[in-house]
Amino acid sequence: MQCNEDSAKIKFYTCSCFCTDNIFLEEYKLHVRFISEQQFRTDYQAVLSTLGCTTDVQFGNILKKIETEIDRRRELGVKSAERAVSIKKNYKPLHKEVYYLQKSYLAPEFLQIVNYSRSDKASKEGLLDFILPLAAPRVYRFPVFTKKFCDELIEELEHFEQSDAPKGRPNTMNNYGILLNELGFDEGFITPLRENYLRPVAALLYPDCGGHCLDSHKAFVVKYAMNEDLDLSYHYDNAEVTLNVCLGKEFTEGNLYFGDMRQVPLSDSECVEVEHHVAEGLLHRGQQMHGALRISSGQRWNLIVWMRASRERNRLCPMCSKTPRLVAGEGFADGFTEEAQTGASQNTSCVLN
Repeated sequence: MQCNEDSAKIKFYTCSCFCTDNIFLEEYKLHVRFISEQQFRTDYQAVLSTLGCTTDVQFGNILKKIETEIDRRRELGVKSAERAVSIKKNYKPLHKEVYYLQKSYLAPEFLQIVNYSRSDKASKEGLLDFILPLAAPRVYRFPVFTKKFCDELIEELEHFEQSDAPKGRPNTMNNYGILLNELGFDEGFITPLRENYLRPVAALLYPDCGGHCLDSHKAFVVKYAMNEDLDLSYHYDNAEVTLNVCLGKEFTEGNLYFGDMRQVPLSDSECVEVEHHVAEGLLHRGQQMHGALRISSGQRWNLIVWMRASRERNRLCPMCSKTPRLVAGEGFADGFTEEAQTGASQNTSCVLN
């Protein structure tokens, strides 16, 4: 099935599980689901006790944090749209040019990879002559941007961070970072990057995960620094395919690590460390478990693009593993379309190996 090339004309939705599932409890490094207090106690009270939550006061504090997070998620679309309007009206960019993708920003090696992927003779086997697979299964590393562009983009991001403009953070796991759609990067930069450059590559590497049909995204930048976020707990993404580009700056340690797909029990999964190099990207399946080890010095900025294929997620929500229950969302929302309400098959094609 072919993907609709003009995602701007598609109405995207969110699954209602967004408000209730995958709530991250930072203190206990645990993702939870909350439908009711009774369900929550049944599912998590015992495991929380083993992690140090042993008193009624501690458990009550968790319930308050979850209630606050659910309320935040319910208001997220409206608040995000309000921030985007305010930023567009009041924020003056330092480098206006970086908001619009130019071929000169892209590494020559990446352009070679994309040009091959677009060619009539392209195949996965041929593409792997340009991209060396890593020890982690189906994780690939290749240059994406020039170092000069990475430096200018970080300067722009730091300039924004230092401004009085309102800022929304990427998710509950990343406390320092920037939502790029709010800053104005979607239309001129991220969308053409996904459609014109990343999708041809993903189509060859991940045909079983909707790589040929990536029609929406969520893009953000995360920041790791001393006395701020140092690492990222083991998790999977709300995406079919993820691109993670190391923008800089200087840092030590902080390797990424990858396990199996999320459906594989943790006890049966082995993790492999992967180094992250400045200006290079790691491409992987979004449902593959992964995390980031602690940096020991310096500062690192990463550009993350969660790419979604509605034809995949319309069958089965990747976050709750159920038929999606659609609710309205802003912009690309979480990448679901109305096809999810037409009784599509619940089988997802993204394989585990």
